[in-house]
Amino acid sequence: MPVYSQKDTPLLAAMRKYVTDETMPYHTPGHKLGKGMHPRLESLLGRDTLALDLALMPDLDDLHEPHGPIKAAQDLAAELYGADHSFFVVNGTTGGIYAMILTIAGPGDKIIVPRNAHRSIIGGIILSGAVPVFMNPEVDLDLGLTMGVTPGTVEEAIRQHPDAKGVLVINPTYYGVATDLKQIVEIAHSRNMPVVVDEAHGPHLHFGAQLPLQALDAGADICAQSTHKIIGAMTQCSMVHCREGRINVPRLKAMLQLVQSTSPNYILMASLDVARMQMATEGCRLINRAVELAEWVRAEINQIPGLYCFGREKIGNPGVFDFDPTKVTVTVKDLGLNGAEAERILRYKFNIQAELSDMYNVLFLITLGDGEREARTLVEALRGMAANHTREGTLPAATDIYSTVSYPIMPEQVFSPRQALFGHTRKIPFRESAGKICAEIITFYPPGIPILCPGERISQDMIEHCLSLQAAGLHISGPEDYTMETVKVVE
Repeated sequence: MPVYSQKDTPLLAAMRKYVTDETMPYHTPGHKLGKGMHPRLESLLGRDTLALDLALMPDLDDLHEPHGPIKAAQDLAAELYGADHSFFVVNGTTGGIYAMILTIAGPGDKIIVPRNAHRSIIGGIILSGAVPVFMNPEVDLDLGLTMGVTPGTVEEAIRQHPDAKGVLVINPTYYGVATDLKQIVEIAHSRNMPVVVDEAHGPHLHFGAQLPLQALDAGADICAQSTHKIIGAMTQCSMVHCREGRINVPRLKAMLQLVQSTSPNYILMASLDVARMQMATEGCRLINRAVELAEWVRAEINQIPGLYCFGREKIGNPGVFDFDPTKVTVTVKDLGLNGAEAERILRYKFNIQAELSDMYNVLFLITLGDGEREARTLVEALRGMAANHTREGTLPAATDIYSTVSYPIMPEQVFSPRQALFGHTRKIPFRESAGKICAEIITFYPPGIPILCPGERISQDMIEHCLSLQAAGLHISGPEDYTMETVKVVE
């Protein structure tokens, strides 16, 4: 195999050579290098792009058994990120998380996870048949946001469940909050437990001096990163990075084969190859510029009456060890607006689209694709919203809501999530469900921590707690019936 440098893009080069060789294709895809594509799409994508929509063949390597340009591209990624092995994932970080969980846990095995786990983590647990041991993250009631799990919380979970197959940590959170991952790794490794990190929101951390440690640099055993979220790969593109030792690498490869298509999109894989090259050659400059822009935006927002954009001042609070400033979270509750209302105003009055909104906040991402123009446009839109769309009164504070409602203890887990999902279920009135086994997730925002997960017993206290949160106006997520009139239970 040729020797490549970080300036090379071996997979893209192989694809371009195949096209320039003018090979006559008698293979999939059916549009044959774009010649058969309908003009409505062909005119938008262009024949040159469609010609790169290729299929598995010897010249282009096999994602599931790579030995040529895909292997070279993945090896370059491992070298850049400091991994023993890196793998391309083209069905999102969801696929990477599925594979990581399937690698370390099987039916009946325990895995320690935060209670505010993304649904992909719950999906991986369901696929594996594992049994989750939940840890409660810290909550910032002023912002209505969940923060990280503390090392002490992880240590206590390991003490109570020394037979768990591993610890899964979300780091950083969607809102850029990082926990003390290095200490968590030391705690878990002292019990010879692998540390798995959902690092979906941290593909850029390795390239910014002012950013939290990336998972591998903190000593984690395996992580999944959304290479498309902050840096330059296309949507659905992620990578899984791992170290040998506590991770069974052949099993990981088998699990990645299990959860990914046998016909992966080569344009997506080429975008991973190019995104790695871009970060190797320009990453530090691009990410540091994004950090500087985000900090300028944050400072400007904090001068606008009625708005607050949290930052490094939160470091030291429970569950906040470090912070990624490229996540710009704007708290709008003092305008009398909830996050969803603010998001709609920004979209339809100012032509600004946020990443997401919750009850109190709107989240914006500043990435390598942004410049001074984009930063100023965002600030001016927020200034205009605050000046023209303030409503009398303010939203109820999370501290007020939770001061009148005692948070119930962790529910009894009767079945694994997989057993509950695949069991016989039916809908019954939620108010009459005490004693039944829940078959779906019930979450309220804020703070985004599930009250109930599949396989857990519903208590009367939980019913009353949920109804109180609903009456307070909190957003309900997860159940099929978002009105909470009914709930799915295991028969």
